[in-house]
Amino acid sequence: MPKDQFPVTPAIRLLREKRIAFTPHLYTYVEHGGTAASARELHVDEHAVIKTLVMEDESKNPLIVLMHGDCEVSTKELARIIGVKTIAPCSPDTANRHSGYMVGGTSPFGTRKKMPVYIEESILELPQIYINGGKRGFLVQINPSDLMRALEPESGGVTLGVKVVRVGIGGKK
Repeated sequence: MPKDQFPVTPAIRLLREKRIAFTPHLYTYVEHGGTAASARELHVDEHAVIKTLVMEDESKNPLIVLMHGDCEVSTKELARIIGVKTIAPCSPDTANRHSGYMVGGTSPFGTRKKMPVYIEESILELPQIYINGGKRGFLVQINPSDLMRALEPESGGVTLGVKVVRVGIGGKK
């Protein structure tokens, strides 16, 4: 896809700044279609489509969770692993305010506010992943090792349990 045919979002600017190779993929966005719709549109396995979820703890501290499109996050287990009482999804307006992106187009790259990012470990075992490029109907295909590089892991990442890894603080500098 030519450079001038896909959106240049804060996520794309960050990927370019860090010299991370990506392949842009535009598709017809389906309201409330989620990762199933994007996987179907792109003819890829939904397990390789990674959703970016903006959540918050009981003190309203925001965080990002990256999860396979065909899986659910156990907020109770995540809260236990990271040592807080509760974790809950943010309202769409709150998520938009924290990330700078509209829900359905949320990318973990180039968020408005710096937030801890937690990732399902098995995502790192995939050969390629598809993750939001910062706009509804726009995914980027990248290598999971580049995902880690873009999110600037804290000294290689701190394993916080069997299934979740804290990889750093995303957002703008």
